[in-house]
This record gives sequence, structure tokens and C-alpha cells, in this order.
Amino acid sequence: MNGFDWNAVRESLPDLLNGFKITLLATVLGTLVAAVLGLVVAMAGRAPGRFVTVPVRLVTEFVRSTPLLVQLVGAAALFNTVEPLYIGIAVLGIHYAAYTSEVYRAGIDGVPKGQWEACRALSLSPRRTWQAVILPQAVRNVLPALGNYAISMFKETPFLAVITVQEMVFEARKYGADNFAYTEVFTLAGLIFLVASYPTSLLMRKLEKRLGH
Repeated sequence: MNGFDWNAVRESLPDLLNGFKITLLATVLGTLVAAVLGLVVAMAGRAPGRFVTVPVRLVTEFVRSTPLLVQLVGAAALFNTVEPLYIGIAVLGIHYAAYTSEVYRAGIDGVPKGQWEACRALSLSPRRTWQAVILPQAVRNVLPALGNYAISMFKETPFLAVITVQEMVFEARKYGADNFAYTEVFTLAGLIFLVASYPTSLLMRKLEKRLGH
């Protein structure tokens, strides 16, 4: 490749790998937040009283209707004394919780009606019904979808650079600016994203097929 500086690729790789650690950390912790909070939101949406369901629905729609970038910048401005990485993880988790809650809702609705009736016939408490019967089936059915959202979150972590989180794209931009090697360093960053996300996508497809049988 004419004009492609392979030396810049070698020099920038350690910095990008350090940034990748932050990218991976934000993805893993953000996914955990989204998975747990999404389940809480999904269950809150089934509460009998409108004083719970209406505020939950309004907040969820607000999060879905505003761009992640705007949410990050707004949260960073509002909580300017908090470590940017913590803000990024929280915003990623909350943003994706608004979507995973719908996945959980679909999984819960997909549990056969007979399962609910059997629990009532056995006089199981609501807590026991959810813990032992409904949630294990619902979560199993939605695992592939949750995995796909985790991959999407991974690919959106570059937005964290706007609030100075030193993830991989932040490091790529910094190296590119210092050494005038944007093409090389961003090509390398793209390849790292590809190598990390593509096998995971294939795994999610296999899992989806397996659970579908």
C-alpha cells in the first residue's frame, strides 16, 4: 500500500491495546448494568399501579428518543466531578437498558400461559413464581438478543471519547494528531473492532439457532 506507514501501525498498537482494555471494561460493565436494569424496568412495567408504570414508560421513551451522544455530554456536564469512565458506563447501561427491557418483556410474554396457571394451581407465591419458573425461561429465550445488544454497545464505545474517556478511539485520535497518521491508526482500530466483534456475532447466531430448536 503506497503511502501507508506500517511503522505507525507498530508504534500505535500498544496505545490502542491499552485503550481497548478501557473499551472492553466499559462494554462489560455497561452490559451488566443494562441487563440488570433492563430486567428491573421490564418488571416495573408490569406493576399493577399506573403510578409506577407511567413514570417508567416516560423515562424509557425519553432515553430511546434521545441520541446516546447527547446523553453522554449531558451527563458529563451534570456530573462534572465524577470520573468520565464511570459516567460513560452508567450512560451506556441506562441507554441500553431501555432496549433490553423490551427484550425481557417479549421473553416474559413468550412464557406459555400454562406455566402461569400451573404456578397458581400449586399456590406458589409471586416471588417464587418469578424466580423459579418465569424468569429462567424468559432469560434463556432472550440471551441471543442480549448478546447482540452487547455487541452494539461495544461498537458504540467510541462515543465515550467525547467525554475524554481514554478508550481505543480516543487513543487512535491522539496518536493520529501527534504523528499525522490518521489513516494507519484508524485502520488498525477498525481491524481490532472487527476481530473482537465478528466472532462474537457468529457465536450469538449459533446460540440463537440452538435455542430456537
